Amino acid sequence: MSSIGEDEPQEIYACTIAREIHNFDLLIEDMDAIFHESWGNLTFHEAATFLDSEESKSLEFLAIALDDTAESNLALIRTVIEKASARDIRMILIAEALSPILLHQLLRSGADDFVPYPLPEAALQDAVIKLQKTDAAPEIAVPSQTPSGKQGTVFAVHALAGGVGGTNFAVNLAWELCGLAEATKKTVCILDFDFQCGAVSTYLDLARTEKVYELLSQTSNMDEDAFFAALQKFRDKLHVLTAPSDMLPLDLLTPDEIERVIAMARDQFDFVIIDMPRTVVHWTETVLNMADLYFAMLELDLRSAQNALRMIRAMKADGISMEKYRFILSRAPKFTDLSGKARAKRMGESLGISFAVNLPDGGTQIRDANDHGLPLSEYAAKNPLYKEMAQLAFVMRAHVR
Repeated sequence: MSSIGEDEPQEIYACTIAREIHNFDLLIEDMDAIFHESWGNLTFHEAATFLDSEESKSLEFLAIALDDTAESNLALIRTVIEKASARDIRMILIAEALSPILLHQLLRSGADDFVPYPLPEAALQDAVIKLQKTDAAPEIAVPSQTPSGKQGTVFAVHALAGGVGGTNFAVNLAWELCGLAEATKKTVCILDFDFQCGAVSTYLDLARTEKVYELLSQTSNMDEDAFFAALQKFRDKLHVLTAPSDMLPLDLLTPDEIERVIAMARDQFDFVIIDMPRTVVHWTETVLNMADLYFAMLELDLRSAQNALRMIRAMKADGISMEKYRFILSRAPKFTDLSGKARAKRMGESLGISFAVNLPDGGTQIRDANDHGLPLSEYAAKNPLYKEMAQLAFVMRAHVR
């Protein structure tokens, strides 16, 4: 390691920036192994000044070491990252006990990648090589379709009010499609895009892992291996991208990044089910455009009607077609409930919509199945809601490309 600021015969191509570099012994060892004597170290205050000087013109790479004290120096750290980004200097964050939200903010400020600390073996070297390959590659327009070209069918599920059963619908539709597609060797995956309160992992009793955040934070470098590494399998049939392990901003991904994730899933699977957050975000239209059908879930109550009306008005105001929308009435009136059926009819007429599917109330068995992490077919095969879901999945199977 060279001391920056002293007269050195050898140019400095790489640099670590840390509040106290000796707290990151493994980083020092890896920098020595990769850059030998052509690297130095700076504090954050020194880096802010050094990046404005002529001495830094040879600098090509920064390893920024951060721990749980980083939040107190956030403004200074972001200044350093923004200065380096403006000069096209590549940056990797070395993160120890750093919150995902803070990590997300720093990546958005211009950092290229991150590696957890303690450093896994060869992790820093692999990250540096990946950045070098990115630099060497010519700029090309990345198509929305990857080489295998399955171009699977995409169904999105959006609950227009809390507790109407959006996630339950998405999970059970995905599982029923798995059963129907197994004979024809069709594959199914479900993507949980509710980055804050997503419950797909709970409903299928799957763990939330850090690999999901790693994938979502670096979609520009995503390949098939990285995508499948973030997926989990339920009963060796259904592939699942759970919500991240921590509650994250819904603007974690841009519309372009959401498009990359869906395009990758659509290319690898015959059916892709997307569980959407209740909130309309800046990438909701991206999902709508890429979906073959967009299911909007609501109940026979005033809040659902008001939210559906707001959604319809918003779509029309932005000139967005409602052609892909299919409104699903959850906890629909029973066949003998003439009063309830009349209310449902009036609700549809007042909103100017028709209900594509009327789902019956499955009762407490639905809650119990979700708490046990099991689809309805595994927990309550005689439940009336399950029978309706199985019928719907059979119809949806015809939408495969």
